[in-house]
Amino acid sequence: MTAIQKRMADDSWKKWGPYVSNRQWGTVREDYSSNGDAWGYTTYRDAMSRAYRWNEDGIAGICDDKQLLCFAFSFWNGADEMLKERFFGLSNYEGNHGEDVKEIFYYLDNTPSHCYMKMVYKYPINRFPYEQLVSVNESRSKREPEFEITDTGIFQNNEYFDLFIEYAKINHDDIAIRLTAVNRSNRRAPLTVIPTVWFRNNWAWGNGTYKPQFKADTDGKVGIQHESVDFKFFYSKDIGVEDVFCDNETNPHKFSEHHMSEAQYFKDGINEYLIHRNAVAVNPEKTGTKAAFVINAELDAGESRTFDFRLSPHDMEEAFFNFDDVFKSKKADADEYYAYVQCDIESAEERNIQRQALAGLLWNKQFYNYNVSKWLKGDPKYPAPRNFDHFVRNTGWEHMQNKDIISMPDKWEYPWFATWDLAFHCVPFAIIDPAFSKDQLKLLTKEWYMHPNGQLPAYEWDFSDVNPPVHAWSTFRVYKIDEKYNGKPDIQFLESVFQKLLLNFTWWVNRKDKNGNNVFGGGFLGLDNIGAFDRNMQFKNGDHLEQADGTSWMAMFALNMMRISMELALYNPVYEDMAIKFFEHYLYIAKAMENIGGKKGGLWNEEDGFFYDVLQLNDGDSVSLKLRSIVGLIPMFAVEIIDHETLEKLPNFRTRMDWILKNKPELANLVSHWEVEGRGGKHLMSILRKTRLKRVLSRMVDENEFLSDFGIRSMSKVYEENPYNFTVDGKDFVVKYTPAESDSRMFGGNSNWRGPIWFPINFLIVESLQRYHYYYQESLQIEFPANSGEMRNLEFVSDNISQRLCSIFLRDEKGERPFNGGNNLLNHDENFKDYIMFHEYFNGDNGKGIGASHQTGWTATVAKLLKPKAS
Repeated sequence: MTAIQKRMADDSWKKWGPYVSNRQWGTVREDYSSNGDAWGYTTYRDAMSRAYRWNEDGIAGICDDKQLLCFAFSFWNGADEMLKERFFGLSNYEGNHGEDVKEIFYYLDNTPSHCYMKMVYKYPINRFPYEQLVSVNESRSKREPEFEITDTGIFQNNEYFDLFIEYAKINHDDIAIRLTAVNRSNRRAPLTVIPTVWFRNNWAWGNGTYKPQFKADTDGKVGIQHESVDFKFFYSKDIGVEDVFCDNETNPHKFSEHHMSEAQYFKDGINEYLIHRNAVAVNPEKTGTKAAFVINAELDAGESRTFDFRLSPHDMEEAFFNFDDVFKSKKADADEYYAYVQCDIESAEERNIQRQALAGLLWNKQFYNYNVSKWLKGDPKYPAPRNFDHFVRNTGWEHMQNKDIISMPDKWEYPWFATWDLAFHCVPFAIIDPAFSKDQLKLLTKEWYMHPNGQLPAYEWDFSDVNPPVHAWSTFRVYKIDEKYNGKPDIQFLESVFQKLLLNFTWWVNRKDKNGNNVFGGGFLGLDNIGAFDRNMQFKNGDHLEQADGTSWMAMFALNMMRISMELALYNPVYEDMAIKFFEHYLYIAKAMENIGGKKGGLWNEEDGFFYDVLQLNDGDSVSLKLRSIVGLIPMFAVEIIDHETLEKLPNFRTRMDWILKNKPELANLVSHWEVEGRGGKHLMSILRKTRLKRVLSRMVDENEFLSDFGIRSMSKVYEENPYNFTVDGKDFVVKYTPAESDSRMFGGNSNWRGPIWFPINFLIVESLQRYHYYYQESLQIEFPANSGEMRNLEFVSDNISQRLCSIFLRDEKGERPFNGGNNLLNHDENFKDYIMFHEYFNGDNGKGIGASHQTGWTATVAKLLKPKAS
């Protein structure tokens, strides 16, 4: 057992971690406006002067698991108009493709216990181009690409500092902090380093009165006074540097609603003091709730300089005597752990990509704090001016009280949990920390998260929105990975989540099956603008949309629940009846998919050999929306293989199956012939019969439709030259294949499902093909790619798609990584070329990364794809 694994068993090693967000401004939690304008209520510039209520943000920030005390770095290059206290980016309204961070930083290393962490931030030497980044993006249309920070020329001639930030835990309550600044330019340049500690403001709003303090101690030491924090001292190795103090309080001179503030020194005090030489902005008494050391340095061309700091419970004269050994030791522990994790990956290049993917997962953990009831009411001292006669978010979720460490999709673009994102995060997380994966899956089913009616919360912008029901899939997937990791099954975990998912399944049946016919809608279902129109649209005259993906997701959900029931029934016979229930539910969903639209053939279109959404008209007629997108591929995910040995252990289940086969042939004939054993005594349960599967796959593996060099596109490429047109309620809708950023403002943000490659869907495609091959073996082969004349089994197809996905990050024959989009600096510069970003989605034609640049959540599923299948 490695040193890291030993620490993982002790939760105290996880008490402190990288739990500070990269962005808290522009979130719903901090929106106390009367009109729900979260992006406008607190902007990037406001964040310097406005104290947050719920969470904190910073650069490479760490905190305890209740976020009582925070630490992060701030910097100043001597030219900027303000300190660099947090990463800059555009609001949703400023970006021509939605919100977007406009900085370059990479997560390089991290461990499950967070005993060693490392990242690098590329900080420009010259004045940061804030206004240019805003104005150029605002002036660009949706049809033009984003204007990125590399486009500004700010990194020309290597005019930047590489700021390597490392943390090494001396003990679970004693943290060594190291900044290594490297001047990459060919000239001497100033750098002010401002390591900062602060307390999250729990005292100013009228909910509590306890106010902790920092106080100056001896040279290079600040005292920490908090009754619930183990750290008592903050040290700087640089002696003789200035320490400055203010309060983590909103500046009332900048925000009228905070005129009642009793504080004298405010959150922006250190910025005011250093940038504007305002001596009265910091406390001369050297005390406050925010404190920092100010270290003014100048680095020669190419010079590297190290700055060391420490958070510790110990009062000592020499706090840095063994720092080099500490970092060397903890880095060695991390190397030992990843040597164990990656023992079956031969390629150093692939190990580097996987390690950074896993590092990003770990860095994107965040303390997430949101009490909806309290938020809706406002604070005793600062009531919220909410107009409940108009739209107010999350009014139906007053039971929600979130105060946990949660895996975020991206701590800048998406610093809030998203339920279906998190389900995918948990799979690669299980490679390194299955206990955390299990805890995350259990968390969202807790009564203070799950709605009393059984709905899982979607995301903070609208908890009532509907995400694809993939929680059961992830639960069983993590269960099996954990079983292999620990050598025994965690039945208690599986059972506890299953019990809550029963409520969620019932919610789907009761709320999203519009006509009680086992056909399921629910809006965009996580796929945003994939349709010709907003799939939440309310039609005139009672027309409504029957969604192929909603129904397919539910078929998958039913099979996942059946499989979990069968697993539990091996230990407790009570669950055998539940397995039967979900098996029958799955069959009725399959029947419904076939019968929608009467004689017109349901969601399946025989002429095209594909699944489509169906618009049900109030006169009983129906219209098939013949738009080929991944909506039509999702029925593949409803597949399960049951071996004969398992069936023999569940005689009641087997008996019921046989009865249905004999007495309800109209159901049995709808799905692949599960009564026919495959090689090795396996039974297939699938929405897609063999003939239909081959027809769907023939389109999926066609390079003129879905198959890209980098995975499966979200929409057929045929619509590039021949856009899809549809008219409804007198309105004309046009859908064009767009391989990269969206050209539609339908959902306002940076989401696009009209062409790009998305890892979560591709990951499910890869896994589904593996299941089909497990059953069919060589008896099912398809032409791959389509029209190539090469016949391949589905294992080959699955592996090939996986390789295409991984190639997004691997160097090609030109030495370039496709996700960099041909950027010469990122691809070839010695100080960029080995660093990986894990984007939200990828260009369907060239693999360039798009959207959130650190979505090391579901895109980190590449870490699982890089492992050999037997792992």
